[in-house]
Amino acid sequence: MDRPQLADFLRRRRESLHPRELGLAMGTRRRTPGLRREEVAILVGMSVDSYSRLEQQRGSQPSEQMVSAIARGLRLDPDERDHLYRLAGYNAPFRQASSTPVRDATLRLLDRLHDTPAQVVTDLTEIPAQNRMARALLGDQTDFTGFARSFLWRWFTDPAARRIYPAEEHDHHSRVQVAEFRAGLARRGADPYAEDLVERLRHESSEFADLWDRHEVTVRRLDTKRIVHPELGLIELECQTFASESEALRLLVFTAVDGSQAAEQLRVLAERLAAQPM
Repeated sequence: MDRPQLADFLRRRRESLHPRELGLAMGTRRRTPGLRREEVAILVGMSVDSYSRLEQQRGSQPSEQMVSAIARGLRLDPDERDHLYRLAGYNAPFRQASSTPVRDATLRLLDRLHDTPAQVVTDLTEIPAQNRMARALLGDQTDFTGFARSFLWRWFTDPAARRIYPAEEHDHHSRVQVAEFRAGLARRGADPYAEDLVERLRHESSEFADLWDRHEVTVRRLDTKRIVHPELGLIELECQTFASESEALRLLVFTAVDGSQAAEQLRVLAERLAAQPM
């Protein structure tokens, strides 16, 4: 807990809020810029003395629940909330994937990669966005609902999902995907939906249950993938991963070594797309 920085941050955020923004009466004797300490205490649901002590660098460490209440009371945006948690001595809560939409800049980047497959993947292995090359290479992965939005779910419950990789590599992909998924859930923290997904997978797939019980963890940042394309055959590509600030979203980019057979296969794929209407 960083008492001086926490006190300064709380005071400055309190002073930056205007009473009218929160539906509070201005009064005739208001000398404090922004909100009064007692007004923040009411919004947060803590005693005036407890809140005042935090601003005076004398308070004990607030609970995580109280930090969350302070963040709501002071109308902090996600980055400010994360900063508040760290000043109070806690890891910032994971930002749910549902509250972390794919940014317009990322979508523009996908569209500009005309000859390179790329897609966005969440920590729940959902794929909310692909460019045309990725759809041509891997099929449309965005048009699913329910648990089927998760590629991990489809991998362990739908044999068709495994056709993109050679059969002799399925065991390897199963093991790595589960280990990477577990690492993502640890960053995410308590999440009823994610926990339900795991329990349902354990019930539906004994293979998943066995791998989950191993408690293996990994994070892939650069990987070689051998992808089976229905028309072009086996394509060996390098998959580079770029994580967002919260790690809720990752950008996967598939590239081939210049002059390789895979580079020629991607060129053919790009030419076929160029000949098709958008």
